[in-house]
Amino acid sequence: MSRRRGRQSVLTGHQHRSGTVLTGILVLLLAAAWATQHATTALDTDAEAAGRLKVVWISLFLVFLLQTLMYHLERAPRLTDRVARQLSALHVSVLVPVYNEDPGYLKLGLESFLRQTRLPDSVHIIDDGSTSGDYADVKAWWEREAGHAGIATTWRRVPNGGKRHAQAHGVRVSPEADIYITCDSDSCFAPRAIEQVLLPFARPRVQSVAGIVVATNNRANWLVRVTDLWFVVCQLVDRSGQSAVGAVMVNSGPLAAYRAAVIRDNLDSYLNETFMGRTVMFSDDSLLTLYAQQRGLTVQQPQAICFTAMPEKWSHFTRMYLRWMRGSTIRSVWRMRYLSPARPAYWLHAVRWLQMVLTQMVVLWLLVVEPLAYGKMPPTSMLIIPFLIGYAQGLRYLGIIRSDERIRSRALTWLTMPLAIVLAWTVLRFLRWYGILTCARTGWGTRQNGAEVTLDGASERGASERGASEPPPVRYATTYDPWNEQSTLEMRHYRSEPMAAQGEEPT
Repeated sequence: MSRRRGRQSVLTGHQHRSGTVLTGILVLLLAAAWATQHATTALDTDAEAAGRLKVVWISLFLVFLLQTLMYHLERAPRLTDRVARQLSALHVSVLVPVYNEDPGYLKLGLESFLRQTRLPDSVHIIDDGSTSGDYADVKAWWEREAGHAGIATTWRRVPNGGKRHAQAHGVRVSPEADIYITCDSDSCFAPRAIEQVLLPFARPRVQSVAGIVVATNNRANWLVRVTDLWFVVCQLVDRSGQSAVGAVMVNSGPLAAYRAAVIRDNLDSYLNETFMGRTVMFSDDSLLTLYAQQRGLTVQQPQAICFTAMPEKWSHFTRMYLRWMRGSTIRSVWRMRYLSPARPAYWLHAVRWLQMVLTQMVVLWLLVVEPLAYGKMPPTSMLIIPFLIGYAQGLRYLGIIRSDERIRSRALTWLTMPLAIVLAWTVLRFLRWYGILTCARTGWGTRQNGAEVTLDGASERGASERGASEPPPVRYATTYDPWNEQSTLEMRHYRSEPMAAQGEEPT
C-alpha cells in the first residue's frame, strides 16, 4: 500500500499464527525442561528435601502441561457463506455506558463502530450521570454520523446508578436485539471486531464470546508496556485454554458478546447482586459470563481485537487490580455455589485455585522454609525456570499484529517479561491476597474525579480544564507494516504521550 500524506486510518489488529513463534515456544520449553531436570537432579542428592517437594512439584508441572496443551487447541471458527447469512440476520446491539470518560476516547470508540465490516444494527449510549461534562459535541456528531450509516441509536443521560444500571437502560430500549455486545466507553474496535466476535454464535450452544483486548496507549510508559504484555499473555494462555473446552471464566468488559436472553433473563439478579450485605458495583463482566456458563459454552474469539486505555499511573493500576481481585474472589464463591460440577468451568475454576496455592507453596518453601529451617538454598537452575516459561508463554504476545506499531517495538515489550514475572511474584501477589481479604469492599474506586487517562496526555485532568465541548487534539503518526517495517500510510495515532509532528516518525 502506498503512503499518502494526510490520509486518516483506524487502529487495526489481528492474531497471526507464526511458525517462528511456535518454534521459539518449543525451544524455551525444552530449555525449561532441561533446567527442571537439572534442579531435580540437584535435589535428589538430598533425599529428604526431594521428598518434601516431590508431590507439590509434580502436581504443578502437570497443571502447567495441561494448560499448555489446552491453549494450543484454541481455533478461530471459519466464516462460510452459510454462516455469514445466518449471522447477518441477527440484530446486534452495542451497549456503551459512559461515566466521566475522556471525550477523545469516547469519540474514538464510537468512530470505530462506523468502520466495522459488519455494522451494528443499533448502538445505545448511556451517560451514567457524568460530572465531568455532557459530551454535547460528541453526541451531536455521533447522532449525525450514525444516521448516515443507517445505525439506529439512542443517547440517554440517567441519574448515576453504576455501570450495570446504565447497561440495563440500553437493554430495555432494545428488546429486538438477538446479540448484545458490551464495551467500555474507551473501547476502540478493530474494523473486523464485530464480524469476528459473532462467528462463534453459529454454534447454538455458544452463549458468550470474549474478544482480545490490547492497550491503545501501550507506549505511553513502561508501566503500560508491562501491563499490556501481562494482560495479552493472560488472554492468549489462560483464557485460550479455557476457550478450548468452552469454559471461559471472564469476558473482558471492553469487548464481549452475549446472546440477548443471557442478559434479559438475569437482569434483576444482575442489578441487585450483593455480597456480605453490600451491593456489588464491579465485576459485571464476570457475572454475565457466569450466567452464560450456566446455559452453555463460553468461548474466546482471538481474531476479535479491541483497543482500550490502560492505567498510566501506579495508583490507578493498583486500584484497578484490587477491583479485579476482589471481584474474582466474589465470583469464585458464586461459581462454587451455582455452577454444576458437570460444567468444565467448575473444574477449571478449581484447578486454577489449586495452581495458585501450589505456586505459592513452592515459592514459600524454596525461598523461605528450606533456607531458614533446613539451611538449603534452592538450585540456581530452579530459579531460572519461571523466566524461561514466562518467555515461552510471552511469545504469544508477538502473535497479535497491530497497525500502529513496529514488530521490533513489540519485541522490546516482550523482553520486559522478567520484570512482569518479578512484579507478578511480588507486588501483584501481595495485592492479590490483599484483594481476597478485603473482597467486601465492593465500590468501583476509579473515575470519581474524571478520566485518569486521556488522549492528549492530560491524565486526571479530564474535560473540566479544556471545557466539556472541546475535544482533545488529534495527532498523527506514521504506521508501518509490522513484518518488513516499511512505511505504509499516515494515520491517527491515539496515545497519551506527545507525538511527533505530522510527517515525522514516532520514537
